[in-house]
Amino acid sequence: MSNSGNYQADGYTISSQPIIPAELVIRASKGMDALIAGEYETGHPPESSYWSPGDDPQKLGKIEMPQIANLAIRELVGHPDLGKWVSEITGARMVQVWWVQLLHKPSAIARDGKSVSVGWHQDKQYWKIWKEGSELFTAWVAVSDVTPDAGPMIFVRGSHRWGLLNQGDFYGEDLELQKEDITLPEGEHWEEVLATMPAGAVSLHHNLVFHGSPPNRSGKPRRSFAIHMRTENSEPAGGGLEGLARHIDNKDCCPIVFGG
Repeated sequence: MSNSGNYQADGYTISSQPIIPAELVIRASKGMDALIAGEYETGHPPESSYWSPGDDPQKLGKIEMPQIANLAIRELVGHPDLGKWVSEITGARMVQVWWVQLLHKPSAIARDGKSVSVGWHQDKQYWKIWKEGSELFTAWVAVSDVTPDAGPMIFVRGSHRWGLLNQGDFYGEDLELQKEDITLPEGEHWEEVLATMPAGAVSLHHNLVFHGSPPNRSGKPRRSFAIHMRTENSEPAGGGLEGLARHIDNKDCCPIVFGG
């Protein structure tokens, strides 16, 4: 399996070929449709989310912990090939899922030219529930082909070495304007890399890498799951299972996908 980007040096890597089997991608995509329609196979709804059934379909569809509500999504989230790939890249002896987000980005064409962007940010800005130094990263699974016009994720190469800048905003709409307000460490430069990939492929990024995504102009939705993971070298701050770490003892929803 060849990858684009070196996780240690660049802060991200992108698989060139699918890791999740095609039939499971199809079933998880149908599961995504069910959740968007408010249909919960398990009888339990996802966590409270930015987007809920009945909300504006032209907004970013961002649903928290979708695997609580759908078994195909749960199977994708816990797929052993995903855990094996992540462990090979990171060197982790144990990899556990601790939070998941369904991301359904509508096409700007369907929105009469209005844009849905994801602003520049570092994930660690939002992950204060974890102890300093915890090994945390995100596996982003494409459920549709992510072409250059589909609003792919963009990584800023090497930005994981800059430390936590506490700048940027996931919900920012104007990426160029937002970039002007981010102060880079002395001697560093901003190099953007588009994460294009086929359905079933995966990118992995460090919790300090700056990333965002422009509008989707492909004419069809861009569909994915952001699967947040941790290694054995991680611990909730204060030792309590609160906030985004509150489900880690529930191995159905937060499976150990490698080791353990």
